[in-house]
Amino acid sequence: MSVPSLEFLPPIGPLEIAFAGRSNVGKSSLINAVLGQRGIARTSNTPGRTQELNFFAPDDTLSIVDMPGYGYAEAPKALVARWNRLIEDYLRGRVSLRRVYVLIDSRHGLKANDLETLDRLDKTAVSYQIVLTKADKLKPGEIDRRVAETLKAVARRPAAHPVVLATSSETGEGIDLLRAEIAQIAP
Repeated sequence: MSVPSLEFLPPIGPLEIAFAGRSNVGKSSLINAVLGQRGIARTSNTPGRTQELNFFAPDDTLSIVDMPGYGYAEAPKALVARWNRLIEDYLRGRVSLRRVYVLIDSRHGLKANDLETLDRLDKTAVSYQIVLTKADKLKPGEIDRRVAETLKAVARRPAAHPVVLATSSETGEGIDLLRAEIAQIAP
């Protein structure tokens, strides 16, 4: 189900988790990997394709929400403002939302717009967890350093979950650990 504005939100039902991240960080690929099904969330090489809140309900205990990417390339300012309003309203008012998984490209680490998103989540008091994507693109020692520096960067943030996961949708690395984190939220 795609939701262009709050009046189209599904009724409160199962617990919800959401995936957020910069455009082209691999949100849709990661959702497909977590669900174990290709093509559930549509992937694209073009930044800014996800323009609505997309709900996936693999069962009646959990809904997964694919949020529009931030750092939208080539999108008109009015459209970006509408996406930001939708996201903020959703974060502020959705009682069934249990956690936002903030995806960070492991090759680049936290960027300014990632930190703005973390600030927004801290202000709305929505629990979030950092998930590094594309871990297969780094050497093992590099990914360990990226995890450590990310943990240090979020250590004092009030809404941050104290575990940073490294994942790869390509190789499956870390997908089971992410599924286990999700299972702790929505048993």
